[in-house]
Amino acid sequence: MRPVPPQPLAWAPAPWPAPGWPAPPMWPPIAANRHLERIEPIAGTPFGVAYPSVTATVSGIAVGSMVAGIGSILVSLLVYAFGLAGAGSGWGPLVAGAFAILAGLAGLAALATGLVAMRQIRRTPESRGRELAITGVVCGGSGVALTLLGFLLVVALAGHG
Repeated sequence: MRPVPPQPLAWAPAPWPAPGWPAPPMWPPIAANRHLERIEPIAGTPFGVAYPSVTATVSGIAVGSMVAGIGSILVSLLVYAFGLAGAGSGWGPLVAGAFAILAGLAGLAALATGLVAMRQIRRTPESRGRELAITGVVCGGSGVALTLLGFLLVVALAGHG
């Protein structure tokens, strides 16, 4: 049995560009579009594969950690304010305790989310915000420490008053 020579397919596309015609320019040019890193043409077609440049994103968890840490410090100042204002009347430790719970929870949340954010940022090269996560951890720890000191001070003053 003799092999049959290959036959051209009836449905095969015509070569592009047509013989004698210049190839069309690639669109959009990379210089005109700063969001594209490069375009690799696909052989035999007027098309190409575009590779966009991806900008680094700021970690939302790191931002949340920083906000919670700053909030913890601000609420811890309310522990001092209300605790010292009401220490002589007897209602200071109660109100200071309520704000101490709020400040403590916010500070612990800032610590936890800051540590999670630092781990995610270290594992993902295209994310940023390590400084924000560190700020959240530091502010959260400071808020918890200030809250504990303030509440202990209010309880000590209420016991002597």
